[in-house]
Amino acid sequence: MNITADAVRQLRERTGAGMMECKKALVETKGDLDAAAELMRRQGLAKADKKATRVAAEGLVVAVKSADSRTAAMVEVNCETDFVARGPDFGAFAFTVAESALREGPATVEALGALHPDVGESLDERRRGLVAKLGENISLRRFVVLSSPEHLGVYVHGTRIGALVAVKGGSAELARDLAMHISWSNPRYLSFSHVPAEVVAKERAILTEQAQGEGKPPEIVAKMVEGRLRKSLSEITLTGQHFVKDQELTIEKLLKGAGAEVVAFERFEVGAGIEKKADDFVAGVMAQVKGSDGAVRH
Repeated sequence: MNITADAVRQLRERTGAGMMECKKALVETKGDLDAAAELMRRQGLAKADKKATRVAAEGLVVAVKSADSRTAAMVEVNCETDFVARGPDFGAFAFTVAESALREGPATVEALGALHPDVGESLDERRRGLVAKLGENISLRRFVVLSSPEHLGVYVHGTRIGALVAVKGGSAELARDLAMHISWSNPRYLSFSHVPAEVVAKERAILTEQAQGEGKPPEIVAKMVEGRLRKSLSEITLTGQHFVKDQELTIEKLLKGAGAEVVAFERFEVGAGIEKKADDFVAGVMAQVKGSDGAVRH
């Protein structure tokens, strides 16, 4: 059957797929554009399912605010390479995901994927279609929707680190400064009182063992441990950290001076906690030069 160049062009515009894939689909469906588009969609979803087990540790963090600046959504959408993450298709999809999370406030990632931004496909169907088009595993890893009683700080450093912070009192400028600080300092907890008892106990035990090895009297060891414990906890708590814009000032003092209080905060970093495969370079090269029988070709 003769498939015209115009038919191939139209199918490419509809699907974003390559010329040969479009021509093959048109041949299979005897030139029917609608049937070819549906066939490619089904094949694309099947390909997406096959890629779902591949590690996706690159991607984007995107944050969007409501019109009144009191609520924001932040999402992490992952792919396999930085090249795809920087592409317009992936970026547009991540932004749509963030807007959908803000608008609907779903309870889970699964519920987020089931949302329909418009009358077309769901976000998960769009994701799978994008997998087929870009050739990489893509995942909606996590999202958060945060509201503030007064000021909401939103800061995204580049495309890989984002922070939201809800602040009572103070000013919009303070809230943004705090979001920027959080993106940089990565606090694990809000204040000393928010650190779980088991974390404190574990840290105290480690510090005690270290101090005892220095040969000091027990009463001195106890004082050393408590001092070091306070320092250790200050490094992982927001209020205990030194402000990124003024290292002489702790966040606790900054908030007190502004008559402000941090209600909640969130921080995302692309790929944080995802175990990436460390490729063996030599093994990779050898695999490429070996034949199917395992012999090295010279």
